[in-house]
Amino acid sequence: MKNNRWLPLLAVVVSCLGVFAGLPAAEAQQKAGARGTEISTNEVKQILFEGNIPVIDVRPEKEYAVSHIPGSTNIFETEVDRMNRLCASEAGGVVLYCNGPYCHKTLRVAESLYGKGCTNIKKYQDGLPVWRALGNTAESTISGFKRIYLLDKTAVLIDARSKEEFAAGSVPGAINLRADEIEAANNDGRLPYTDHGTRVIVFGADAGQARQLAEALSHRAYWNSSYLAATYDELKKAGLW
Repeated sequence: MKNNRWLPLLAVVVSCLGVFAGLPAAEAQQKAGARGTEISTNEVKQILFEGNIPVIDVRPEKEYAVSHIPGSTNIFETEVDRMNRLCASEAGGVVLYCNGPYCHKTLRVAESLYGKGCTNIKKYQDGLPVWRALGNTAESTISGFKRIYLLDKTAVLIDARSKEEFAAGSVPGAINLRADEIEAANNDGRLPYTDHGTRVIVFGADAGQARQLAEALSHRAYWNSSYLAATYDELKKAGLW
């Protein structure tokens, strides 16, 4: 029969399928090169709330400084040994994330970590873009605020402190706003209502005050919002103005 020439190839395919079918699901996944377990945004939130598993942002430090998931730690993708030591010291392993579904850093790091013996790897492949798209705010460091202040002239800087504190002095060009004023600010031009992708960064008397307002803004579709993880006094001491 003319089709007999395909029988050896068919036998190889069936044999390979049989090998993978006989593996436990997790082991088959590892054989396929898919290192780690993908987790959801809600699972990341729960992990951050419990605080017993490190969430690692594998992006460059400049990106992390400008905006990152609150509570995460920055370890660049090339620092695999450092991450592996952290993995070995934590019973729950580590969580990795970067710039969303099409960012390959998370996958590369997971492969490298697995090769060094870290098998308890959780991947938040949705990353920072989906985190923000789902109404969660991000956090900025003082160095990230400085970068935005000096380079992004379209950014909206928001002072969440009281009107009295704002009147006594603030970041040049900043506006004063509180959560109950968002609707009014949409109408009077203080907020970029016609361009919700404009970068918005909130600072306050402390990080808690700034975060509260930034979260309210993210729930009003200002998805590119973040808050300063420092006090206004610390920001002022940084000498940006």
